Amino acid sequence: MIELDGGDAGGGYLRTALAMAALTERPVRVENVRGDRPEPGLKPQHAAAVEAVAALCDATVTGVDQGSETVIFEPGGRPSGSASVAVGTAGSITLVFDTVLPLALAADAPIRLRVTGGTDVAWSPPLTTYRRVKLPLLRRLGVPVAVDATRRGFYPVGGGAATLTLGPAEPDPLALDERGDPERVRVYSLASAGLADADVAKRQAEAAVDRLESTGRTIHERVVGYVESDSPGSVCTVRADYENGIAGLDALGEKGKPAEKVGREPVDALGTFEETGAAVDRYLADQLLPFLAMVGGAVTVPAVTDHVASGVDLLARFGCDVTVADEATAAGGRARLRVDELAEN
Repeated sequence: MIELDGGDAGGGYLRTALAMAALTERPVRVENVRGDRPEPGLKPQHAAAVEAVAALCDATVTGVDQGSETVIFEPGGRPSGSASVAVGTAGSITLVFDTVLPLALAADAPIRLRVTGGTDVAWSPPLTTYRRVKLPLLRRLGVPVAVDATRRGFYPVGGGAATLTLGPAEPDPLALDERGDPERVRVYSLASAGLADADVAKRQAEAAVDRLESTGRTIHERVVGYVESDSPGSVCTVRADYENGIAGLDALGEKGKPAEKVGREPVDALGTFEETGAAVDRYLADQLLPFLAMVGGAVTVPAVTDHVASGVDLLARFGCDVTVADEATAAGGRARLRVDELAEN
């Protein structure tokens, strides 16, 4: 059994550990789960992630209760089948999906996972960004994946529902090292139906477009929409495509925050990202680690964040040698992650 210590990491460490255990069919014991957080241990979305992966690979697990700081996970076979989990209130649906997505690399049959909770909430990828940025990248890499959103869920009530569908995948090694020239920019703005009279989604999009055009960018797609939800909320996502890279920057609406500010924030974040020369944004960086471990290749990221650093250390415990090289850029630097020796399975 692989013994891991999450004392210096957050929930991403546990998610990567679960994915790698399922992919390699090796049991793991993770202690001090979310040990660097003010309230350590499992939150509802982490418990739901454990339950989801366990159901899909017939695993034996202990320590899945909320607040648990030790999780033991023993896979029972290759991932396949269907599962349904409830995060509760506005706990993040996409963080549960993040744990399951890499399982496509070891699946011998389609996977289907339905999750209820929050779709567009803080400290996690909004579902809009997930569907418009991460999934297109994975499909480009050869992973058959789709997400169907039945209902959106904003903070604090949640009440959202979405279904992830995965097919078995054997992608080529990642080749996301040199970003290349910019190609297209897209703006996606969404708000709850109750905010339609105030034109919140429209104003977010207009602010984003105005900011982009002021920098000389041409907008290739603009999508504005309203959805039914139990809590009011909004999100604006800016997607940038390059010859060999992709980035998704986003902002969530909140009480007292002007719609125009929500629209401008992701554009400003995009400008900062582009100065680094990285091929993917910092949020995609740590999410791609299990794929890098299993198929190899290289990817450039804006910086070695704590999430990436702890993830690289974790992959080493599974026999995966990740080379990290810092490279100077106009924005201070980027990092190149390369895997020549794949994880043992």
